[in-house]
Amino acid sequence: MKQGRGRTSFHLMSSILSSLLLFLSLLGSAHAYKNYTVGDSLGWFDNTENSNVNYQKWADTKKFTLGDFLIFNTDTNHSVVQTYNFTTYKECDYDDAQDKDTTQWSASDPSNTQTHPVTVAIPLMKEGKTYFFSGDYDGDQCRSGQHFQINVTYGEGLPKSLKAPEDAPSPANAVAGDDDSAPDTIVPSNFNHPKTEESDDDKASDKQNSTSFSVSLSAQLQLVLLGMLLFFL
Repeated sequence: MKQGRGRTSFHLMSSILSSLLLFLSLLGSAHAYKNYTVGDSLGWFDNTENSNVNYQKWADTKKFTLGDFLIFNTDTNHSVVQTYNFTTYKECDYDDAQDKDTTQWSASDPSNTQTHPVTVAIPLMKEGKTYFFSGDYDGDQCRSGQHFQINVTYGEGLPKSLKAPEDAPSPANAVAGDDDSAPDTIVPSNFNHPKTEESDDDKASDKQNSTSFSVSLSAQLQLVLLGMLLFFL
């Protein structure tokens, strides 16, 4: 009878140990800044071209944080406008954008009879509500489903590469900008898949924090296991 109890205790302790070790390994994983392809395979078009588009529904299933990128796959007949002004977004019109908080990242050319594919990468640089739409054809594309809003949380904060470098290129056409608007950024060249992007300082800090936390948690784990061992003996 005592032997059966010992086996049960051993299996119970093994299960708990495995769970704790798994939890420890997950805590040590690095945060990954993500690339979100807007609309996934549907691309960035209004519902006169693709009746299945619902960008707000797409956005509502995602969690956006500082340092992530939105990737717009579209063509030269559609534009990409980002604004922090709800009135500008609601009116689907950036011509009278206020407070210098609206940026046109890609402009369309409705007069061009030939369209060409375009990929536009936009970094998320500010916390809070951010709005996106196509402002062409007097806002018709926006009113035809080509718009959405998101909420950006802090997450891990901006990576070093997005902290307003002096030689960063500007967007395709900055409608306006001030101290409160998103700074110009360097846009990486490959956006096909989510990536982990950390500066050397971030890596060193993460490694130090992870090591300290692991040592502390390991000590606690040993105390827990010792207490369990004494209890079942």
